[in-house]
Amino acid sequence: MEHDRRPDEGDIRRAAGADAHDSDRAADTTQTFGHDSDLSFVPFGSELGEAELDAIDALPSGAALLLVRSGPTAGARYLLDADVTTVGRHPEADIFFDDVTVSRRHAEITRSGTTFDLVDQRSLNGTYVNGERVDRATLSNGAEVRIGKFRLNFFVSPADLARAADA
Repeated sequence: MEHDRRPDEGDIRRAAGADAHDSDRAADTTQTFGHDSDLSFVPFGSELGEAELDAIDALPSGAALLLVRSGPTAGARYLLDADVTTVGRHPEADIFFDDVTVSRRHAEITRSGTTFDLVDQRSLNGTYVNGERVDRATLSNGAEVRIGKFRLNFFVSPADLARAADA
């Protein structure tokens, strides 16, 4: 009964055109985060700790800070001092969020002078600012950003806030 035997390793063949690169692509999936109703906007209060307030006060002109308020890396701080900052699940992203609700190349934060824009990179779960899904948005001081299951707050340099108030 030849047809009842288990296949040997040599009997198993890859599909035509399948190689290691194709299998990597098949494994690269982003898990959907649920429905838009799961993404209700509930703003955080101003309950920042002394360490966060000190970090914000120390920001130089032209820089900003992202504080992770909830998610697997809650409490993390990211300095935004480059013209382009990438956000995603790709290990080479400037801000690396290792979670399946985040796309590999989820968003970019671009800086022009003292203005920061958040630009969605066609992510599966979208990018949200103050509870609204955006393709592109200019970030204001204290804005809430949601990327996958991560909730962050954006803060600009106090020096730039003072200049904007004087203008």
